[in-house]
Amino acid sequence: MSGSAYDILFESVQIGPVKTKNRFYAVPHATGHSSLEPNGSIAIRTTKAEGGWGVVSTQLAEIDPSSSLSNLPVETFWGTQEIDVNKVLVDRLHKLGALAAIEIGHTGMRSRNLSTGEPVLGPSALPILKPVVPVQARAMDLQDIRDLRKRHRDAAIRAMESGFDIIYVYASHDASILSHFLSKRYNFRTDEYGGSLENRARFLKEVIQDTKEAVGHKCAVAVRLAVHEFNDNNPLTEKNEARDLIGMLAELPDLWDVNVGGWSRDSSSSRFEEEGFQEPYTGWVKSLTTKPVVGVGRYTSPDKMVSLIKKGKYDLIGAARPSIADPFLPNKIKEGRLEEIRECIGCNVCVSYDAYSCRIKCTQNPTISEEWRRGWHPEYVKPAATEQTSLVIGAGPAGLECALVLAKAGHNVVLSEASTTLGGRVIKESKLSGLAAWSRAADHRIYMLQQKPNVEIYMDSFLSADDVLEFGADNVVVATGSSWRKDGVGSTNFRPIDALTSANIFTPEDVFNGTELPNSILIYDDEHNYLGGVLAEQLARNGHEVTIVSPLTTISAWTGFTLEQSQVLTRLHGLGVVLRPNQVITQVAGSQVSLEMADTGAIASPITCEGILLVTSRNADTSLYDALKGHEGAAELNLHCAGDCLSPGTIQAAILSGHKIAKEILGDAGATEFVQREAPVLFD
Repeated sequence: MSGSAYDILFESVQIGPVKTKNRFYAVPHATGHSSLEPNGSIAIRTTKAEGGWGVVSTQLAEIDPSSSLSNLPVETFWGTQEIDVNKVLVDRLHKLGALAAIEIGHTGMRSRNLSTGEPVLGPSALPILKPVVPVQARAMDLQDIRDLRKRHRDAAIRAMESGFDIIYVYASHDASILSHFLSKRYNFRTDEYGGSLENRARFLKEVIQDTKEAVGHKCAVAVRLAVHEFNDNNPLTEKNEARDLIGMLAELPDLWDVNVGGWSRDSSSSRFEEEGFQEPYTGWVKSLTTKPVVGVGRYTSPDKMVSLIKKGKYDLIGAARPSIADPFLPNKIKEGRLEEIRECIGCNVCVSYDAYSCRIKCTQNPTISEEWRRGWHPEYVKPAATEQTSLVIGAGPAGLECALVLAKAGHNVVLSEASTTLGGRVIKESKLSGLAAWSRAADHRIYMLQQKPNVEIYMDSFLSADDVLEFGADNVVVATGSSWRKDGVGSTNFRPIDALTSANIFTPEDVFNGTELPNSILIYDDEHNYLGGVLAEQLARNGHEVTIVSPLTTISAWTGFTLEQSQVLTRLHGLGVVLRPNQVITQVAGSQVSLEMADTGAIASPITCEGILLVTSRNADTSLYDALKGHEGAAELNLHCAGDCLSPGTIQAAILSGHKIAKEILGDAGATEFVQREAPVLFD
């Protein structure tokens, strides 16, 4: 886009001895692929390079066995055997015009070492930073520090030999031995590595110097540092020590990669933080150094990116989640295809998959982690072998995605929606407190479908089985969604709760449809994801007296995996919502609800309320699908079921289902099996 307002984003930036082709920087993030699955992780990163990112980084690579997160699938960089694999990655990134960065590091008190049996290392003798793991860290002595400096230096040399252009010194996310030495929370030393800021920063300074001396002639050395923390216990912020720390080390590295700490705040969801939320906490660093600075903040707006560069806040636009949602974001900006950007919705599904030690997934990008094993591409769909007509019934997340993939392949697509709006549950939920950004999952697909001449969209169009058969499509996909149950069946209880039959019962559908709810509401959350807490927030903001009851020992338990739970609980407390975890409903008599403790069965204090809102489980709406399957005229019908209609789940799962069904219709082998699988190497 010559002469574009966005030209500044495509200027090169000198970082030490290397130069980027543009200002787009895919920062390190977990992929859910360990060192045993290199093909999958390489494919994720090369796809970003193909999409125009000027720098593409690996996730954390542990430098030795004393830095083992054990149950998390991070990558190892313990010795020379990883060099050959990384050479493949670097070569592919270079061929696509991207610089390759590697984040080597030692996780210190975040280590578990359950799989290696090594002692956990820390600045002081304290329990590790994983309360449920019965392990303590050993205070490092001066020889330990010298040894670790050498191991980090050796790892940096191996990274240089692998061909990496940028090598990290990692001191962020409260997940690095270097950040643990910096922190007054963990560092109680009385020697030259403890006490004053200068002493606590000594280890970090030495490692930067070691790395520069070892590889600085050929590779850029980056420091990743959290320059603002939100913890009340001696946090590192601009208002106390962070500014002094940057001033002390300002010119040592070739690049500053700055963020906020810890990880839960760095990766805040859109429910709690808007795009650019980190700028007030990190945008000052550039004023203290001549070296380039990369910052993050879930940036998807090119206008915002340009503003940050022109205001001198950052030199490079960093991204983790936006680069997952749309690996082709830079190219779309360069080519003027801004409306086609698949913007991150900030739902943190990606984070939850990593926290559960699974390959990363994304609500917006169903092809992530499937590039190599299924052969899927985030932008391109192989043209259909023959021209066909596909009827997709239901314009929720699954139906929209399925219709879009089929249309990209060249099918004539008819999308039929029984209601007067497109988007299904995505649009309904996006109207709740904090979830406005989620509408992007529907808006992107609706826009893309509207640009296709081979797509017809009909709203307020209910179809019966006879209507479908009369239409005569080559393929029929039923994506009619699901509805919330009113009988109390949920994730901890598989039988209807008899006590609810006499109660004034509501479900999330009532909130979506604008039904007037009574003033005092008990939310019974036996789903344990985000929705129970979101509805509690919504109703409390609207003036309702809200109590949320959960059979589990925590409220909105799954949000612990999306890094939101502490913020969820803080917000609910602030709104006056009464939290009653570890309790179940036993009886309802008028306005009085009797409860007992879920674990012991002991009687709990009753609750007086005027209505009960159940957030438990859902019934798939398969009535049309079942009618078509059983219809005497359906023998030749190529019939499929997708999304919540097939199996109620997350929005991410629904979009993946729609994508998969479309690929199955198109004859893509990756839709029905993994076309490639990682295989272990057997040694003699």
